Amino acid sequence: MAERVSKGDVIAFRLNAHHLTERLDGPRLLDAAGRCGIQNSPPGSALLALHARVRDLTGAQVSEAVADEKSLLQTWSMRGSPFYFPTVDAPVFTTGVLPPTEKAMRHFVPGVEQTLTKLDMSLTEAVGLSGAEIGDVLSGRQLPINELGAEVAGRIAGKLPDEQRRRWEEEGPYAPGQPLGEGVVHFCIRILTLQGVVCFAPRAGNKAPFVLVDEWLGHPIPDIDPEAARAELLRRYLRCYGPSTRGDFAAWVGIQAGDTEPWWSLVEDELTQVEFGGKSWVLTEDVDTLRSAPTPKGARLLPPRDPYTQLRDRETIVDKKYRGEVWKTVGEPGTILADGRITGIWRPRKSGRKLTITIKTFGSLPARTKKSLQDEAEQVAPLRDASSVDVAFDAY
Repeated sequence: MAERVSKGDVIAFRLNAHHLTERLDGPRLLDAAGRCGIQNSPPGSALLALHARVRDLTGAQVSEAVADEKSLLQTWSMRGSPFYFPTVDAPVFTTGVLPPTEKAMRHFVPGVEQTLTKLDMSLTEAVGLSGAEIGDVLSGRQLPINELGAEVAGRIAGKLPDEQRRRWEEEGPYAPGQPLGEGVVHFCIRILTLQGVVCFAPRAGNKAPFVLVDEWLGHPIPDIDPEAARAELLRRYLRCYGPSTRGDFAAWVGIQAGDTEPWWSLVEDELTQVEFGGKSWVLTEDVDTLRSAPTPKGARLLPPRDPYTQLRDRETIVDKKYRGEVWKTVGEPGTILADGRITGIWRPRKSGRKLTITIKTFGSLPARTKKSLQDEAEQVAPLRDASSVDVAFDAY
């Protein structure tokens, strides 16, 4: 019979795994990014998430790691979202995420199915056509998604049979005036990022340009066994979100629960079953740590879509009546983490060089926690290019 574990033990284990119990020193920036990747949407959230995990982190350190050292890479990864992760771990967060079958790939990029049917084309074929053109289009260049998609789609159109080309060039369902084929290419680029063909260069204004990986890094992403990459991705997930289930892992990756076998089967003999809101699994090597993680203390301002709040069993960390506030579908706020609990939300507003942070709490906070949050806000201000900050507290 599976052993029961307490909510307190699980929260402490996860926070410690996410480096939110105690900040790492600055030289360990890559350790923080490599635990389970750091999502960077909305843009800038990754910097705040890394700041919550790394002591005295500056924007310059992250920029240097991305643009100069290139030890930190940004590309589309889990759920088709932009993530930062260590370049040395790129196979885990690209090859390891890539669904191995046509069916699972279509689930990963929902919205493309009906269009492919109209084109009488498989996703694998569409990705192949896009991949055959993207090298010539991007060679020596950096292009945002719309320009890149338009050029690649135009080159593909000229090589299609007449009737297929007509459908390819007619207006599609994704954006006004956008040809159907161009929309398909956008979906294909998500798969090409997981194939290690393209990644993001640093943002230029409000645009996130794509670049060829081998040109950006000076070498391709290492070609490793896909099974090894998928197994390691699942291990990293369980180290940060265990105990967990197949369904929760699927939601985190961006696939359907029925598509998890190519990941889960690879590490089944490394798992121990526990009872936590039903049957869940944890890495056997983490069982002792699960029961002995340090008690979380201190406060953090976590950004929207922080890795910690990307867990799928949301009832573990937030009372039901507040979940709609924490996980809004539009204008998702940041969250307040205090002594291991999500105790409120926060929103920044900037006017000139002044930043105002409004904190709404799920009940009263002790004076020491408010002081800690004020200190956190003062550290966040320069990360938002602000020279001063005001903090306003309110309660639900």
